[in-house]
Amino acid sequence: MSENDTIHLLKECDAGTKMAVSTINGVLDKVNDGGLKQLLTESRSHHENLGGEIHELLNSHESAEKDPLTVAKGMSWIKINVKIGMDESDETIADLVTDGCNMGIKSLHKYLNQYADADETSKDVCRRLSSIEKELCEGLQGYL
Repeated sequence: MSENDTIHLLKECDAGTKMAVSTINGVLDKVNDGGLKQLLTESRSHHENLGGEIHELLNSHESAEKDPLTVAKGMSWIKINVKIGMDESDETIADLVTDGCNMGIKSLHKYLNQYADADETSKDVCRRLSSIEKELCEGLQGYL
């Protein structure tokens, strides 16, 4: 086990939860369908809860949180606002969030491989975050 890998993996997961919450917050007020709104709200809650757990783990390792890269947040904001500006439908929102979930899942698996010496607790957190993303993605399929 490597303390460095553990901290890096936790930081990437932290940034991922923050990015997911930010994305959901950015689209939630544009959602029309009650079921889609509930799905997104519940997923945001799961992300926030796991984010709190990640913060506790980072604190126990005496490490700071990690925010998503400003460029990534900016690109996401632009993509969301341009696509929704062209078509403010629940289908567009589901498509955008699905893209974000897929990017998140891909990144999380990359980080699991990159930080293979992280402790099992951190790897479990990463797998749980990936699972939250997968569940959201599956829930969105009916809205595409």
